[in-house]
Amino acid sequence: MSDSFAAPAETLAPAYTGRLGTDAIPALRMPKSETDPEAAYRFIHDELMLDGSSRLNLATFVTTWMDPQADRLMAETFDKNMIDKDEYPQTAEIETRCVNMVAALFNAVDLDESDPASATGVSTVGSSEAVMLAGLALKWRWRAAREASGKDTARPNLIMGSNVQVVWEKFCRYFDVEPKYLPMEKGRYVITPEQVREAVDENTIGVVAILGTTFTGELEPVAEIAKVLDEIAAKGGPDVPLHVDAASGGFVVPFLHPELKWDFRIPRVVSINVSGHKYGMTYPGIGFVVWRSKEHLPEDLVFRVNYLGGDMPTFTLNFSRPGNQVVGQYYNFIRLGVAGYTQIMESLRDTALMISSELSAMDDMHVITDGTAIPVLSFEVVGDPGFTVFDISHELRARGFQVPAYTMPADAEDVAVLRIVLREGFSRDMAYKLVLAMKDVVARLKAGAEHAAKGFAH
Repeated sequence: MSDSFAAPAETLAPAYTGRLGTDAIPALRMPKSETDPEAAYRFIHDELMLDGSSRLNLATFVTTWMDPQADRLMAETFDKNMIDKDEYPQTAEIETRCVNMVAALFNAVDLDESDPASATGVSTVGSSEAVMLAGLALKWRWRAAREASGKDTARPNLIMGSNVQVVWEKFCRYFDVEPKYLPMEKGRYVITPEQVREAVDENTIGVVAILGTTFTGELEPVAEIAKVLDEIAAKGGPDVPLHVDAASGGFVVPFLHPELKWDFRIPRVVSINVSGHKYGMTYPGIGFVVWRSKEHLPEDLVFRVNYLGGDMPTFTLNFSRPGNQVVGQYYNFIRLGVAGYTQIMESLRDTALMISSELSAMDDMHVITDGTAIPVLSFEVVGDPGFTVFDISHELRARGFQVPAYTMPADAEDVAVLRIVLREGFSRDMAYKLVLAMKDVVARLKAGAEHAAKGFAH
């Protein structure tokens, strides 16, 4: 009797019945047999639910939302290899357009609107690869100048603040350059021109200034540093080039502070790196490095290959990589234009200012940066309220918001801060919810501290 009501087997099988419901998937070895594609998808999809929400990750500078049309374009071009310029000439053309747009945004010299190849630069895998290429160009040019003068080339050094991103430390270690870190101090988290003046010597391959520091989002005084380097050279000292690490601020400052001179309008600046996957608003990982002009990229760093079809120059560290990141960046450039980027950056800045205003009104909170320079704000706990920034970070995570707490760099390690990075995709409504969560967390932590203090007194 019951058999007459039996449905086809496939309609009876629940989504999680079968191998995935009964057998563990080996984590560190390939399974011995194959898995149904939909089951494999569910297995991985469910495991990834344990991650935090990327849109609520206020720790990262990296883009977590793009237009659905950009999503489609990038999905359609995953399979195109960026390095195969002969096979994918239009993708290569789009990369060239992007490089020229970035170079023009930063006011590079010798640009010719009729010549798509006039800019000297390249797209990279984020700013990390861009930093390596810029650093190598500095070292190669310094070494060539020293050799031409018959001088020793054994001890190159690079001047930068202790607030630099770790990739600069990697560059120095990988390519045998001595890092000369300029220390921070409580209340000052950027380098100063006088620190640079004291550190420069004949072995200095360059100075790095940061446009939007990782720790606080501040802009280092590029023009003032360049002026000091000009004075040193004018007095017969070493002629030291300046590189600007604009990973965080390069796609913000031209739109929020167009009058600020930090780029190739300053003759001392020879190269700039920027992250497209930060405020360029493209998914990770895409970056760019551009040089002032062709003379600042040594020919020795350019390689030529023909085994992909055609003669192709290449001067990136990576070789094969998907072309969809450049396509996504190009979509943003033509979709938004100057007006669109300006509107978004102004909106993000206004949201940052709203949050920082609310924080400033809270007891025991001190705002270090309010988001005026770039949409990044940092703040610390002051006094002795009985809780720390690490406690706040932990409690906010329980509410879904990921707000990092960390100590400041060398010589300011006793200062611990929280940082909030505002990005496209984090609405004003969500910002208000963050403020409410912050107020609730602080109130609960303070009440708990006061209760513990009373208990201890008794």
